[in-house]
Amino acid sequence: MSAPAPSPLAIVDAEPLPRQEEVLTDAALAFVAELHRRFTPRRDELLTRRAERRAEIARTSTLDFLPETAAVRADDSWKVAPSPAALNDRRVEITGPTDRKMTINALNSGARVWLADFEDASAPTWENVVTGQLNLIDAYTRAIDFTDERSGKSYALKAPDELATVVMRPRGWHLDERHLKVDGRPVPGAFADFGLYFFHNAQRLLDLGKGPYFYLPKTESYLEARLWNDVFVFAQDHVGIPQGTVRATVLIETITAAYEMEEILYELRDHASGLNAGRWDYLFSIVKNFRDGGPKFVLPDRNAVTMTAPFMRAYTELLVRTCHKRGAHAIGGMAAFIPSRRDAEVNKIAFEKVRADKDREAGDGFDGSWVAHPDLVPIAMESFDKVLGDRPNQKDRLREEVRVEAADLIAVDSLKARPTYNGLVNAVQVGIRYIEAWLRGLGAVAIFDLMEDAATAEISRSQIWQWINAGVEFENGERATPELARKVAAEELDALREELGEEAFAAGHWQQAHDLLLEVALDEDYADFLTLPAYEQLRG
Repeated sequence: MSAPAPSPLAIVDAEPLPRQEEVLTDAALAFVAELHRRFTPRRDELLTRRAERRAEIARTSTLDFLPETAAVRADDSWKVAPSPAALNDRRVEITGPTDRKMTINALNSGARVWLADFEDASAPTWENVVTGQLNLIDAYTRAIDFTDERSGKSYALKAPDELATVVMRPRGWHLDERHLKVDGRPVPGAFADFGLYFFHNAQRLLDLGKGPYFYLPKTESYLEARLWNDVFVFAQDHVGIPQGTVRATVLIETITAAYEMEEILYELRDHASGLNAGRWDYLFSIVKNFRDGGPKFVLPDRNAVTMTAPFMRAYTELLVRTCHKRGAHAIGGMAAFIPSRRDAEVNKIAFEKVRADKDREAGDGFDGSWVAHPDLVPIAMESFDKVLGDRPNQKDRLREEVRVEAADLIAVDSLKARPTYNGLVNAVQVGIRYIEAWLRGLGAVAIFDLMEDAATAEISRSQIWQWINAGVEFENGERATPELARKVAAEELDALREELGEEAFAAGHWQQAHDLLLEVALDEDYADFLTLPAYEQLRG
């Protein structure tokens, strides 16, 4: 008896949601299944390659520009495709998840671009995945509104020419979507997010004078960029739109990708829009890859690692030079501050820091930058307006004077700051508070006046792990040990119980978050991504 033919559709393994039939059509599920069958084997090979490369870094404690791609870097003749009009001016970009209120507020924010996030700012519950897709469809058809039940305030879209251009961010290669299966296997979250969005909106966006634009997260090599490029080529043919319609901006948020910026742009050159400097994931990646590299790779408290640190400056300067050499946009980092409605002095200090950061980026040649809150859009806009004026970007500023050596990118020991006991406490506090919210389905979380996402939790737990394994001694004489981390975590749990009250504490996921943080921060076998074990505990 012959085996049955494989199902042509991705199978939905979840309780039905309202209006899901508008997203999970047979044609869309067939498209996702085809992406899976064609490209998941290559995704799997690339994940294996990541592990092999990490083992090589553990052996050598170094990285270098690739000799096998030297010809790509030396060839001055190639450029990325010209920018479409809707993406030519990116001076301020706002980021956030695709819940209904955020969708309207981000589009109305005055930013040029909204990063509509299915990745680090979104906990991947099935409801978030499906309703996020619905909210974007509703936004493009102007069928979206929202009324806040608590305040009674209503939200609606502004005129079409006042709305931000959407650049959607799917999940990274490492994450699967357990609610969509093909031939018994979960579909990679990247193909679920990209496939459903592209299938439903590619032509619709073209009709609106825009296009299907994407941010690509967690990329570690040019071969991973090549896979995305092949996905784009197939997808455009499948739905019958011109090749080159897709545009992708790659987040350079891993240390290995920092050594392959030109190669990544080259692989995506017909679909590339730019590169972005992602701070927290970048630091997380340094810890992850050089975690056994000895004291010279030990990072201080995360807030002590500013973008003016020599190794961070080398990374951003190289990014601007690389992008402009190849005709791509260079997009700067996140201003994560959340304005306080109660404390004008907190706002004043924070706004000054945001302004200085954005002034520096605009002065360094970046074409735009990120903010996490609509109130920061005017501040960032002012910084870039001063430099750009009426020009849409400053790609003509080639930064040819920049010279970055391979060693400069990993010169962590150039920092004078050291880890502190308060830094350990903050890492534990932020880690527990973020993970608890994530387990409730929230991916973008306000903690201590900052908008935090999964990258924050990653650097927090990574620093705890690194400091313990390096035997760091803090300024108060205490040594970083598993016992100290457990003591600080227990104190934080007690403080939260006191702050919230027993009933609210019991209604949350606080003990679960505490246990998960300690698992990924103390386990000798370092988990590649916190979200992998966390996803196993995420309900919905």
